[in-house]
Amino acid sequence: MANASTTPHDLNCLTIDELEAHAAKIMDKQTRDYYNEGADSGSTLRENLDAFKKYRIRPRVLRDVSRIDTSANIFGHKNSIPLGVAPTAMQCLAHEEGELATARACKKMNVVMGLSSFATTTLEDVAEASGDNPNVLQLYLFESRDHSRKLIQRAKKAGYKAVFLTVDTPILGRRNLEIRNQFKLPKHFKIANFAQDEAEKEGERQQEEQARPQAQRRSSAGYLDGDNRVQPSGPITFHTHAANPTLSWETDIEWLKKECGPNMQVWVKGIATAEDALLAIEHGVDGIVVSNHGGRQLNGAMATLDALPDVVAAVQKRIPVHVDGGIRHGTDVFKALALGADFVWIGRPVLWGLAYKGQEGVELCLRLLADEFKLCMGLAGTIKIKDISKDYLVKMDRSGFVSRL
Repeated sequence: MANASTTPHDLNCLTIDELEAHAAKIMDKQTRDYYNEGADSGSTLRENLDAFKKYRIRPRVLRDVSRIDTSANIFGHKNSIPLGVAPTAMQCLAHEEGELATARACKKMNVVMGLSSFATTTLEDVAEASGDNPNVLQLYLFESRDHSRKLIQRAKKAGYKAVFLTVDTPILGRRNLEIRNQFKLPKHFKIANFAQDEAEKEGERQQEEQARPQAQRRSSAGYLDGDNRVQPSGPITFHTHAANPTLSWETDIEWLKKECGPNMQVWVKGIATAEDALLAIEHGVDGIVVSNHGGRQLNGAMATLDALPDVVAAVQKRIPVHVDGGIRHGTDVFKALALGADFVWIGRPVLWGLAYKGQEGVELCLRLLADEFKLCMGLAGTIKIKDISKDYLVKMDRSGFVSRL
């Protein structure tokens, strides 16, 4: 990782908030709305941010903080900070180099990267750009398991460390700006991980169904026809194929473990309750990401930071617990760890960095958070990740009174 003390500041962008403002000017409206919107009124999106404001740090003093170690182990890798780049879809909308720029930035900054199933760059190309830096694949388990099986096998071959099964999208949340903008991926971009399959299928369709080629090219979501479930059809798109209301603990986790093992771990991303955390352990998953999809699914759901303590208490360190959502400053990372998270993930700030200056912008995003986190550790009086605990926090109630955790 670049040494923060020798890396010059970008005087036009000294905070993640400033990075967001720069990106807002650069992105076109459709992209900006797609990346930044939450579901419905956006209350959960806002609460993900506001949840961090409920806590204050209790700094300890007269401790030797001359040697601060911000590193964290993940998937056998020594990550420079306890933070990873979360999988976010269609990054070429933000910058022409898209996921490749993000992968190169993560490699340079020594930060693990997650890749979306709906990336605009293939998982193989991202793995190549990442070198020895670890990757995880975010997975939507499609109703037609063959699509997912192929993706899993490719990820195993490319050396991905884990699959993060997204479990909070049995039905797509309502995103009003997406509807109003009639969002579609521009034709010069592809959902890269499925482009080859679709090209082959299109060739077959053109040969076999020349009587109605347009109808065959149409993508359709799954639906119930009486008592029978009709699976999604046509070329794979996020809006028609990502949601899978048939997913269940009983039928899908064991199948996924068999497909991924022994080389890739299986995590569930989208846990928000102690009850589901216990079910995850019961079904043998390797880890949990407390997530509400960046406030893009169930509006009115708990902020992830508010959901975190119950999940941590239920898990009791039997498997790792990670969290995402609302992290905009190094102190937010510190607070999440103090509440029991083993690791955190960021999404939107990386997209803003990507829009701002491509790879350089993503590096800037990660460097800002890393610098802030290290500073927070030192000023709070701790030098090791493992020592960050709830003893460093108090919670403010609505009346402004402080309570110890």
